[in-house]
Amino acid sequence: MARRRRVIPILPSRVTVEGLDRAPHRAFLRALGVSGADLGKPFVGVASTDSRVTPCNALLGEFAREACAGVREAGGVPFDFAAASVADSMSMNHAGMRYSLLSRELIADSVEAVARGHAYDALVAFAGCDKTLPGMMMAMVRLDLPSVFLYGGAALPGRWQGRDVTVLDTYEAVGAVLAGDLPQSALDELERVCLPSLGSCPGQFTANTMAMVSETLGLALPGTATLPAVAEGRHAAAREAGAAVMRLLRDGGPRPRELVTRKSIENACAAVAATGGSTNAALHLPAIAHEAGIRFDLDDFARVARRTPLIADMKPGGRFLARDLHAAGGVYTVLHELLRRGVLHGDCLTLSGRTLEQALAGHAGADGAVVHREPIMATGGLVVLKGNLCPDGGLLKVAGLRSLVFEGRARVFDSEEACAAVVRARKSRPGDVLVIRYEGPRGGPGMREMLGVTALIYGQGLGEKVALLTDGRFSGATRGMMIGYVSPEAAVGGPIALVRDGDRITIDARKATAILHVPKAELAARRRGWKAPRRAPLSGALEKYARLVGQANKGAVTHSGGRK
Repeated sequence: MARRRRVIPILPSRVTVEGLDRAPHRAFLRALGVSGADLGKPFVGVASTDSRVTPCNALLGEFAREACAGVREAGGVPFDFAAASVADSMSMNHAGMRYSLLSRELIADSVEAVARGHAYDALVAFAGCDKTLPGMMMAMVRLDLPSVFLYGGAALPGRWQGRDVTVLDTYEAVGAVLAGDLPQSALDELERVCLPSLGSCPGQFTANTMAMVSETLGLALPGTATLPAVAEGRHAAAREAGAAVMRLLRDGGPRPRELVTRKSIENACAAVAATGGSTNAALHLPAIAHEAGIRFDLDDFARVARRTPLIADMKPGGRFLARDLHAAGGVYTVLHELLRRGVLHGDCLTLSGRTLEQALAGHAGADGAVVHREPIMATGGLVVLKGNLCPDGGLLKVAGLRSLVFEGRARVFDSEEACAAVVRARKSRPGDVLVIRYEGPRGGPGMREMLGVTALIYGQGLGEKVALLTDGRFSGATRGMMIGYVSPEAAVGGPIALVRDGDRITIDARKATAILHVPKAELAARRRGWKAPRRAPLSGALEKYARLVGQANKGAVTHSGGRK
């Protein structure tokens, strides 16, 4: 059923073009090629993270120009601009990773600044890698202008020794070389073939997980999340995004805060859990909800994940890539099966104005291979752990795990580098629980991703023989007995700060617990003697971030949030 047209408010852009004293503004616009007739049309911001710094973002400029053409054809005036991005690919394994999560806030803040500073009437947002997707979606919800989101798409997989490979294979091959299980020449071959096209990492890692979120929330056009970056249809989808935002302007919505509700956030959590998606989604979904004034934290994520079956066999825990899910019908294949099982709220709106249930009507549903009709696991591929080690939660991806229980002895490190050196030297042992702390949102600062360490562990054949527990975070490509996002973090005195070498730790994903087997009296004595370690002076951006950022279980946000 079509939505009833609503009264369209006065366009914000009129404040920049109407009146005698706006002659200088009009002069600047005319210098850009805006005609006299154009001055009377809606102004649409077309935001992207276009850059040539990574393959994830390198095509976004082309797509943004197509969206601009779509806006023009539909009667609007487009203004394209770019926000800074920091890709995990290039910042991994060194201090630059501290800027990755921080860049999510930079993107949201910069899009807000341009869109409000120039009084745009609507927004089309493009993003291509891990933090750019939630950053753009946060900006859309914060601004609440008529908006359309479009993902830049995943890269194609490479072929090596007769099988599909991704950059995750290269990460893990480094560990295999260090372990003596793979020759250096094989790693050299893999490095050259694992990423044959532009686009984001092709597994159900963070970028593709958040692209799925964009469709599930209704912020993106159906079918766009899984379409490969280099697919022929990408340019047409970008042009359609420009046309679609003009329809939203004409019809008065639906706007982002009508689409992003508690129910739709729960739907997005279910989609992530059902596909064994990135643990980073549990950080980004509360942040997106926060922009709409919705309280949503790790406990809410856990509640949805517990009731959601794992139904999609996606890498890194499974067999298939984003390209394969697209061939099986895309995100709507997953949503159709979840709706059939009663896991989704079908009354949530989509960009078309139809409900999700209406949009899914007639869809073919599960294909039986990529998306299963019978669950792979009874509960979702992500588990939130609680216990005296992480009272506010820690997150473990269980999709693909052979054992859901791990018990071992702590080996404690106060930085990622200290732990990585031990792992690289092959001095970690079966039964170790490697504890990396003071890498949380405030303590890092910036909550660094640990894919480099986890991939080394897996590549050395210790994937489920060694556990890793951190107040930092993990890549969507991480697999194994890896627990991240531990809250509260060490820097604010969380229990992870009190762990000592040799302490016994039990991780039980079946019971959703993480237990430090140290008597309460001993922990109390350790707390009395605890002092946060001194850290090197911070630069401007990191200093501001450390002062403002909150805890991971509430999204690691830096401002007070939207109001309903």
